[in-house]
Amino acid sequence: MRVAYLGPAGTHSEEALRASAPPGSEELPYPTIYDAVMAVQEGTVDTAIVPIENALEGSVGVTMDTLVLDAEDVRIAAEVVHPIHHCAIAASELSLSQVERVISHPQATAQCAHFLRENLPRAEHVSAPSTADAVQSVCEMADGVTVALGSRLAADLYDCRVVAENVEDHPDNATRFVWLMRADAVVDPRPDAKTSVVFWGGGDESPGWLVDLLSELSSRGVNLTRIESRPRRTGLGHYMFFADLEGPAGAPPVSDALDALAGHVEELRVLGSYGRPLWLD
Repeated sequence: MRVAYLGPAGTHSEEALRASAPPGSEELPYPTIYDAVMAVQEGTVDTAIVPIENALEGSVGVTMDTLVLDAEDVRIAAEVVHPIHHCAIAASELSLSQVERVISHPQATAQCAHFLRENLPRAEHVSAPSTADAVQSVCEMADGVTVALGSRLAADLYDCRVVAENVEDHPDNATRFVWLMRADAVVDPRPDAKTSVVFWGGGDESPGWLVDLLSELSSRGVNLTRIESRPRRTGLGHYMFFADLEGPAGAPPVSDALDALAGHVEELRVLGSYGRPLWLD
């Protein structure tokens, strides 16, 4: 099985892949999350594992937007929750008092905001495409004043030094990763699966429109575990709503609720019905 993930080697995505991939998987790093998702859409790979939600920083917008706006043939097939621990990593030994620059992916930087404020308040922040890319850059730079925020796996892979470990703002930091496949390759989910959907109106919704939608779920006993909005990128004030429901889309009561929802919206899509990867059983 060919698996796309956010590269280069040493990202937290690769950690999650190694922890949950089926035996014999071929790891294929991609430069961005968008590229990893689109590799599934285009059939270049069999599956991809990408982050979709972090305990500290919330949803990963690029994953959600790409699934809706660019990868209409891709579905969520499974999910895994992976603990995320960040390290401050340098090319060689140095003290935090010497650090003038911090490089990392914006999500990692945000997840370590307290550490950075307390220990490196004057350091310049530089964005990188991924945490592993940041570690690789710091090791090549070897300027004695720059650290990266990344995984211990990346430090080991690129022969760098861990200056400080577990620098994330909360010890229970974790990210929910989803396994993606083309719709025609996804197998039927378990009875205890969850269903992720996205929907939006036509722009002329009446007051209480969203409340009416939610009542279609509650009146059928469907538990809503998550809902949030994101811009549709068609104009200010136009939103799409992402929701997670308990139960598979193809069986009542979720199937009945989705039929009812469809009558209230311009667009309703099922992004996937899924649970823990079947190959981990």
